[in-house]
Amino acid sequence: MFTGLIEATGAVRAMASVAGGQRLTIETPLGAALALGDSVATSGVCLTVVTRDATSWSADVSPETLRVTALGALVPGSLVNLERPLAVGSRLGGHFVQGHVDGTGRIDAVTPEGEFHRVRISFPPALAAYFIEKGSVAVDGISLTVASLSESTFDVQIIPHTWTATTLRHAAPGVLVNLECDMVGKYVLRGMSLGAARS
Repeated sequence: MFTGLIEATGAVRAMASVAGGQRLTIETPLGAALALGDSVATSGVCLTVVTRDATSWSADVSPETLRVTALGALVPGSLVNLERPLAVGSRLGGHFVQGHVDGTGRIDAVTPEGEFHRVRISFPPALAAYFIEKGSVAVDGISLTVASLSESTFDVQIIPHTWTATTLRHAAPGVLVNLECDMVGKYVLRGMSLGAARS
């Protein structure tokens, strides 16, 4: 379980083919703090550490994960957002993020507003029911609030700290991002659909 509060960014060192998937190696100072088997949210995707050293770590990315996330578009030099799991007893500053991506979105526009930025993201129709204005969404693992919503897009307002401390500082139209909808909303909608089916 994660919070969507990014600890660090890392740079992709390599993407190597392994048994139908990819081994992703990321350079980051967090490497020294990780252990084999640890989970790390990597631009919103929960991955498992399979090798590590003081300056980097690696994870195996399955074909399914490559299919449903934006990780398959990474190349050496790409930046990723990184977060270690929530520790029991820690403050929850963002929202509950599982690292289970629901789909990919595409950045449509980035508009500076003083020291802030407004980012518009389009999403697939299958996710439309999971967004509400002022609700939570994880974009590349970053806990954000939906500022405005249409049938196929939502806007988020980015504060200066989040802009400079995450990969959003490289946001540009056309860039794919990983989207994870609010877990509570997904359970509510699932329960409602089962209730309607039984009545």
